[in-house]
Amino acid sequence: MTLRRPRTPPTPDEAADPARARTLALGLLARRDFATGELREALEKRGCLAGVAEGVVGELAEEGLLNESRYVENYVSWHAGRGQGPVRIAADLRRQGVPDGLIAASIAARDDWVQLAAKACRTKFGGRAPKSWPEKARQMRFLQYRGFSADHIRAAVGADPELD
Repeated sequence: MTLRRPRTPPTPDEAADPARARTLALGLLARRDFATGELREALEKRGCLAGVAEGVVGELAEEGLLNESRYVENYVSWHAGRGQGPVRIAADLRRQGVPDGLIAASIAARDDWVQLAAKACRTKFGGRAPKSWPEKARQMRFLQYRGFSADHIRAAVGADPELD
Protein backbone atom coordinates (compact mmCIF):
# COMPACT_ATOMS: atom_id res chain seq x y z
CA MET A 1 0.00 0.00 0.00
CA THR A 2 1.42 3.35 -0.98
CA LEU A 3 0.92 6.30 1.25
CA ARG A 4 0.55 9.75 -0.17
CA ARG A 5 1.81 12.88 1.40
CA PRO A 6 -1.01 15.27 2.10
CA ARG A 7 -1.08 18.17 -0.32
CA THR A 8 0.09 21.42 1.10
CA PRO A 9 -1.87 24.43 -0.07
CA PRO A 10 -0.02 26.52 -2.64
CA THR A 11 1.56 29.78 -1.61
CA PRO A 12 -0.05 32.98 -2.93
CA ASP A 13 2.71 33.27 -5.52
CA GLU A 14 2.11 29.69 -6.71
CA ALA A 15 -1.66 30.24 -6.85
CA ALA A 16 -1.16 33.23 -9.16
CA ASP A 17 1.46 31.56 -11.37
CA PRO A 18 0.10 30.85 -14.89
CA ALA A 19 2.99 28.49 -15.69
CA ARG A 20 2.09 26.31 -12.70
CA ALA A 21 -1.58 26.35 -13.69
CA ARG A 22 -0.68 25.38 -17.26
CA THR A 23 1.49 22.51 -16.03
CA LEU A 24 -1.35 21.27 -13.83
CA ALA A 25 -3.83 21.57 -16.71
CA LEU A 26 -1.59 19.68 -19.13
CA GLY A 27 -1.09 16.95 -16.54
CA LEU A 28 -4.86 16.60 -16.19
CA LEU A 29 -5.41 16.65 -19.95
CA ALA A 30 -2.76 13.96 -20.42
CA ARG A 31 -5.04 11.56 -18.55
CA ARG A 32 -8.35 12.35 -20.28
CA ASP A 33 -10.40 15.03 -22.04
CA PHE A 34 -12.15 17.68 -19.98
CA ALA A 35 -14.94 20.15 -20.55
CA THR A 36 -13.76 23.73 -20.14
CA GLY A 37 -15.80 24.30 -16.99
CA GLU A 38 -14.70 20.99 -15.54
CA LEU A 39 -11.01 21.77 -16.15
CA ARG A 40 -11.38 25.25 -14.68
CA GLU A 41 -12.93 23.78 -11.52
CA ALA A 42 -10.17 21.17 -11.27
CA LEU A 43 -7.50 23.87 -11.45
CA GLU A 44 -9.25 25.97 -8.83
CA LYS A 45 -9.56 22.91 -6.60
CA ARG A 46 -5.80 22.46 -6.85
CA GLY A 47 -5.23 26.00 -5.61
CA CYS A 48 -5.09 28.15 -8.74
CA LEU A 49 -6.77 31.54 -8.68
CA ALA A 50 -10.00 31.76 -10.68
CA GLY A 51 -8.65 34.37 -13.10
CA VAL A 52 -5.47 32.40 -13.73
CA ALA A 53 -7.40 29.18 -14.30
CA GLU A 54 -9.76 30.96 -16.71
CA GLY A 55 -6.82 32.37 -18.68
CA VAL A 56 -5.04 29.03 -18.93
CA VAL A 57 -8.23 27.26 -20.03
CA GLY A 58 -8.76 29.91 -22.70
CA GLU A 59 -5.18 29.55 -23.98
CA LEU A 60 -5.48 25.76 -24.13
CA ALA A 61 -8.75 26.04 -26.05
CA GLU A 62 -7.16 28.46 -28.56
CA GLU A 63 -4.24 26.07 -29.06
CA GLY A 64 -6.62 23.17 -29.71
CA LEU A 65 -5.45 21.18 -26.70
CA LEU A 66 -8.86 21.59 -25.09
CA ASN A 67 -11.73 20.85 -27.45
CA GLU A 68 -15.24 20.94 -26.05
CA SER A 69 -16.92 19.31 -29.06
CA ARG A 70 -14.44 16.41 -29.02
CA TYR A 71 -15.09 15.97 -25.31
CA VAL A 72 -18.86 15.89 -25.82
CA GLU A 73 -18.64 13.36 -28.67
CA ASN A 74 -16.40 11.07 -26.62
CA TYR A 75 -18.60 11.45 -23.55
CA VAL A 76 -21.79 10.61 -25.44
CA SER A 77 -20.17 7.65 -27.18
CA TRP A 78 -18.69 6.22 -23.96
CA HIS A 79 -21.83 6.57 -21.86
CA ALA A 80 -24.14 5.33 -24.62
CA GLY A 81 -21.92 2.27 -24.88
CA ARG A 82 -22.42 1.72 -21.15
CA GLY A 83 -26.20 1.61 -21.64
CA GLN A 84 -27.13 5.14 -20.64
CA GLY A 85 -29.76 7.10 -22.52
CA PRO A 86 -29.77 10.57 -24.04
CA VAL A 87 -31.73 12.23 -21.23
CA ARG A 88 -29.26 11.16 -18.55
CA ILE A 89 -26.23 11.94 -20.69
CA ALA A 90 -27.54 15.41 -21.50
CA ALA A 91 -28.24 16.11 -17.82
CA ASP A 92 -24.72 15.06 -16.86
CA LEU A 93 -23.19 17.27 -19.54
CA ARG A 94 -25.35 20.25 -18.52
CA ARG A 95 -24.14 19.78 -14.94
CA GLN A 96 -20.58 20.07 -16.24
CA GLY A 97 -21.37 23.38 -17.93
CA VAL A 98 -21.34 22.21 -21.54
CA PRO A 99 -23.40 24.42 -23.90
CA ASP A 100 -26.81 23.01 -24.88
CA GLY A 101 -26.06 23.35 -28.60
CA LEU A 102 -23.12 20.95 -28.42
CA ILE A 103 -25.11 18.49 -26.33
CA ALA A 104 -28.09 18.49 -28.69
CA ALA A 105 -25.92 18.11 -31.79
CA SER A 106 -23.94 15.21 -30.37
CA ILE A 107 -27.02 13.37 -29.11
CA ALA A 108 -28.88 13.93 -32.38
CA ALA A 109 -25.91 12.53 -34.31
CA ARG A 110 -26.61 9.10 -32.83
CA ASP A 111 -29.65 7.35 -34.24
CA ASP A 112 -29.41 4.04 -32.39
CA TRP A 113 -31.02 5.00 -29.06
CA VAL A 114 -33.85 2.47 -29.46
CA GLN A 115 -31.37 -0.33 -30.13
CA LEU A 116 -29.29 0.76 -27.13
CA ALA A 117 -32.40 0.77 -24.92
CA ALA A 118 -33.34 -2.71 -26.14
CA LYS A 119 -29.79 -3.96 -25.52
CA ALA A 120 -29.76 -2.53 -21.98
CA CYS A 121 -33.11 -4.19 -21.33
CA ARG A 122 -31.91 -7.55 -22.70
CA THR A 123 -28.75 -7.35 -20.62
CA LYS A 124 -30.67 -6.69 -17.42
CA PHE A 125 -33.75 -8.90 -17.93
CA GLY A 126 -32.66 -11.52 -20.45
CA GLY A 127 -33.89 -12.08 -23.98
CA ARG A 128 -37.50 -12.89 -23.14
CA ALA A 129 -40.25 -10.39 -23.76
CA PRO A 130 -42.25 -9.22 -20.73
CA LYS A 131 -45.44 -11.26 -20.38
CA SER A 132 -47.42 -9.10 -17.97
CA TRP A 133 -48.01 -5.42 -17.56
CA PRO A 134 -46.22 -5.27 -14.16
CA GLU A 135 -43.13 -6.81 -15.77
CA LYS A 136 -43.30 -4.28 -18.62
CA ALA A 137 -43.64 -1.48 -16.10
CA ARG A 138 -40.58 -2.76 -14.23
CA GLN A 139 -38.52 -2.80 -17.41
CA MET A 140 -39.78 0.63 -18.37
CA ARG A 141 -38.81 2.08 -14.99
CA PHE A 142 -35.34 0.61 -15.40
CA LEU A 143 -34.90 2.21 -18.82
CA GLN A 144 -36.26 5.50 -17.52
CA TYR A 145 -33.68 5.43 -14.73
CA ARG A 146 -31.00 4.79 -17.35
CA GLY A 147 -32.06 7.99 -19.12
CA PHE A 148 -34.01 6.87 -22.16
CA SER A 149 -36.96 8.88 -23.43
CA ALA A 150 -40.52 7.55 -23.38
CA ASP A 151 -40.48 6.87 -27.14
CA HIS A 152 -37.27 4.86 -26.88
CA ILE A 153 -38.63 2.91 -23.92
CA ARG A 154 -41.93 2.03 -25.60
CA ALA A 155 -40.13 0.90 -28.74
CA ALA A 156 -37.59 -1.18 -26.82
CA VAL A 157 -40.06 -2.88 -24.46
CA GLY A 158 -42.94 -3.07 -26.91
CA ALA A 159 -45.25 -1.47 -24.39
CA ASP A 160 -48.27 0.42 -25.62
CA PRO A 161 -50.85 0.81 -22.84
CA GLU A 162 -53.71 1.20 -25.32
CA LEU A 163 -52.97 -2.17 -26.92
CA ASP A 164 -52.38 -4.14 -23.71
